[in-house]
Amino acid sequence: MKTYMANSQTVERKWYVVDANNKPLGRVATEVARILKGKHKPTYTPHVDTGDHVIILNADKVALTGNKLQDKMYYRHSGHPGGLKSVSAGTLRAKNPERMLKLAVWGMIPHNRLGRKMIKKLRVYKGDQHPHQAQQPTNWEQ
Repeated sequence: MKTYMANSQTVERKWYVVDANNKPLGRVATEVARILKGKHKPTYTPHVDTGDHVIILNADKVALTGNKLQDKMYYRHSGHPGGLKSVSAGTLRAKNPERMLKLAVWGMIPHNRLGRKMIKKLRVYKGDQHPHQAQQPTNWEQ
């Protein structure tokens, strides 16, 4: 019996909707990363992008436990001396909640060419509406 190896021509992709309303940020991010990588499929192959498309709704209502709204910081650097910028999780959730979820998922997928292909299949929206009805997405139950 031969071992099955998926390739980019044989991958069948589906669309899933994940509702982040009152769910912890890390729990949502790990489940979404698992779907993007394709680990929920029996045809998972580590060196091939076998994952599906994911739509995350209600990004502004994601839960943060403990004092993370004040204590958790997000950093970025311009590359110039003294160019370190920081913003708290509460401020980021108020201004750009989509970025907070995307950063959490990005931290859980490979940081290489394959991971850059995977993250392009993620769509995050602030409210509970999305423009992808034509793809007939199904709800993902955790």
